[in-house]
Amino acid sequence: MKITKITTTVVNAKMRNWVVVRVYTDVAGLIGIGEATLEFQTQAVVGAVEDLAPLLVGRDPREIERNWQILYRHPFFKGGAVTMSAISGIDQALWDISAKDLNVPLWRILGGLARDRVRMYDHLGGGNSDAVYNSDSVSSFEDKMKQSIKDGFTAVKILAVPQSAPLGDAQKLRHAGELMESARRAAGPDVDIMIDFHGRTTAAMAIQFAEVLAPYKPLFLEEIVPPDQHEALKRARAKITVPLATGERLLHREDFLPLLEDGLIDVAQPDVCHAGGITELRKISALCDTYGVTMAPHNPLGPIATMVNVHLGLTTPNFLIQEVMRSDVSWRSEVFSGVPEIKDGHIYPPTAPGIGVEMDEKEAAKHPFVSGTPVQWFHNDGSVADW
Repeated sequence: MKITKITTTVVNAKMRNWVVVRVYTDVAGLIGIGEATLEFQTQAVVGAVEDLAPLLVGRDPREIERNWQILYRHPFFKGGAVTMSAISGIDQALWDISAKDLNVPLWRILGGLARDRVRMYDHLGGGNSDAVYNSDSVSSFEDKMKQSIKDGFTAVKILAVPQSAPLGDAQKLRHAGELMESARRAAGPDVDIMIDFHGRTTAAMAIQFAEVLAPYKPLFLEEIVPPDQHEALKRARAKITVPLATGERLLHREDFLPLLEDGLIDVAQPDVCHAGGITELRKISALCDTYGVTMAPHNPLGPIATMVNVHLGLTTPNFLIQEVMRSDVSWRSEVFSGVPEIKDGHIYPPTAPGIGVEMDEKEAAKHPFVSGTPVQWFHNDGSVADW
């Protein structure tokens, strides 16, 4: 079996453009699918896939590890979010081909089931970008939390921490406490609530926000400082007792190792569309398991990424919980088929061969690439803020 070509299709999903990668083979009808979505760098990723494709054309797609090493090592300049996202999408498609070739679901060739079902967590508003990023009133938090619970979820993530100054933002500390209180009030004591800081805060402010939020028993606090600020995370960790999570912007197991060695995280959140795909995510998971750290992979992306994460969750011993964006766009199920229903907050093992997701090309063509810019935030004095 040989790879004959590798292509990309871009499907706009409002805030994001999903980058779909397909790997074709010389076996009739045997095509692998993967996702390489990278926010606000869509065209760069498409170009990176085109640059990498010649390295694999003519090779056996089932030699996944060797193919991964070729993609990672032969370009000489290794890593970076764009290249690693391109590798991730291609890698997923190779695993899809291998499972389809054997006519078994992906989880079967990943070692079989480590659990019976995958616990999913919702976002307020089901992941609609306006609800997630632009709605921070007490009433909206209560209403959307109640809807998530009504829809069967037992865990929900919120963005209760607003854009804040490096120090001295008492009003926003109070507001974060009010939002978390309203979410907990609506959820009751038994629903797990995760809080995403989105890397917006300094260590000093992260400590203060954690003090405000801790009484409401969050499951974990996510990305409390920017991911490149290792020393800041150390300082914050020393003062915060709530479990900490990070990893969505880390791209390789070597990026996780210092965090693990210093005992800075309880939950790892690599993204299967950025951190080297299935091949590298399995290595990250094994490394984290060595340090007693659980996995909650980052996934605000499309249906392909969601299903890849489900297969990984079914087979990963130290898996904790899986993020899903289910209501970002109304046409999800029109463009993509094969994503199982979420039942009582869980997805059960799929039975279709491979990843199990198929794309309708005609429907995809109705939602072509739309150029966009990142959300741009500034502090009150005009200085640049993280969003």
